[in-house]
Amino acid sequence: MIDTGESAPDFTVPIARGEAYNDVGEFTLSEHLSEGPVVLAFFPAAFTSGCTEEMCTFRDSLNAFEAVDSSVYGISTDLPFAQNEFIRQEGLTFPLLSDFEHEAIRAYDVVREGFYDVMFVAERSVFVIDDDGEIVYRWAETGDERDFPALVEEIRETVETLAAD
Repeated sequence: MIDTGESAPDFTVPIARGEAYNDVGEFTLSEHLSEGPVVLAFFPAAFTSGCTEEMCTFRDSLNAFEAVDSSVYGISTDLPFAQNEFIRQEGLTFPLLSDFEHEAIRAYDVVREGFYDVMFVAERSVFVIDDDGEIVYRWAETGDERDFPALVEEIRETVETLAAD
């Protein structure tokens, strides 16, 4: 897995913005680094209980991230059209990135094999990338821990520290 202090691998994937079923564009990580710290929250699959809880925790804390000019992006291997519906159903207020070709999960080495014994998905993990493209924070789920409020608070503190520097 990519670690702190390393350069964040660049990638281009579809972005689901949630305004409509087909509200899909293109997202290239390197084009967004100048906007402030970027939070990439990899999650296995939309519409599952743990992933919904995680993304909704980010949704509920988004104002704190935006206050320090940080951008949050959820990223999964779901198709962008499914992600748009997930955004709509859960009232998510940030876009989701569709890594259906597995480019980003391979580059970040967060591939979870055998999800429901049939597919490859993202391992639940979070990276914070500074405006120089360096990974300054990394977290990966190692068991069944699900304290998303504490995790999101830790990530928020990281981006606030970056913004203060």
